[in-house]
Formats: sequence, structure tokens, C-alpha cells
Amino acid sequence: MNEAVVLTPERILEVTEDVLRRFGLTKATVVDVARALDVSHGSVYRHFPSKASLRQAVAKRWLDRANAPLQQIAEASGPAPARLEKWVRTMFEIKRQKVTEDPEMFQTYLTLAREACQAVKAHRERLMGQLAHILADGVKQGAFQVTDVNVAARALFDATTRYHHPAHADEWTDPETPARFDALLALLLKSVEAPKKR
Repeated sequence: MNEAVVLTPERILEVTEDVLRRFGLTKATVVDVARALDVSHGSVYRHFPSKASLRQAVAKRWLDRANAPLQQIAEASGPAPARLEKWVRTMFEIKRQKVTEDPEMFQTYLTLAREACQAVKAHRERLMGQLAHILADGVKQGAFQVTDVNVAARALFDATTRYHHPAHADEWTDPETPARFDALLALLLKSVEAPKKR
């Protein structure tokens, strides 16, 4: 064992993801992670005091990575309607890609996310905050007519659940899904649009 290795939480999380990919969630252990890092399992526990805390950190890291492109869209400048459409489309595409490109790891992360309730709740709140930010920009730009951006953000998030909640993942590869998604998105964008001035 190489205890001289400088361990960082990020390195441990990277290796944990590799271990999960190789062994699966039910068989992967902290000892497997330590072995892959060539350190004792005590070294891993110095950064993550329990297997549960390590698993929660892996789930949070996954959710944060999924959130990053959406955060960029929310913080960008430009017309709010285009940003709102891009944000919703990107959220759906991120989820769809994770399911279609790596279904085993998607299931692993889905299980981890279910265990990490606080991380998932915080993730959802961040997403609704991003929506509220875009809506507020749209109100300032005169493009949206929304009384309460937080209520509207939650309504938009809830209305699109079928396209981002993992419980609906089996539906995302249905050939009719893109057309249904487009129709819903057009309706939602219209619902927040400010009336045209005459």
C-alpha cells in the first residue's frame, strides 16, 4: 500500500465511480475503493466517515455535474424566452443521454440519489432557482408576464416532470416523445409570454 499518496475527496470520488462501474452498487465496498487507490480503507474514511457519506458524496457529485450546463444557461445573458427553452431542452437531453448511453450507471446513480435525499432536494431547489432567475429576467425584459417567479418556476418544473424524472426514463426512448415534448414546451412558453403590445 502506498500511504504516501496525497488523497483528495475529488480523487476518492473519481475512483469510487470507477469501482461502482466495475462492481456495481451492491458489491462495491470502501475496501474496493481503497484497494483501487492503493491505500488503506482508513485513509478513505478520513475523508468520508462512513460508506453512506461516501455514497451521498458520489450522488451529489453526479447531480452537480448534471446541473453545470443548466447553471450556465440560467446565468447567461440574452433573451429570456430563448434561454428558458434552451434550459428545458438541455435538462431533458442530459437525462435522456445518461439513460441511453450508460443505463447501468444511470440505475446506480438513481439508487444513490434515492439514498441521498438531502442532495436531491437541494439539487431540485437549485434547478427551480435557475428557472426563477430566467423568468425574472424575462419579466424585466418585458417578454414574460409572471406574477410570482418562484411559483411559476415550480409549476414549469412540475409540468415537465415526465421529461426529467427518472421514474419516466423508460418513456424517453419512445419515438413519439420528442413531438410530445415539443408540444408541451410550446404550451409552457406561451403560458408565460407577455401579451403583445398593440
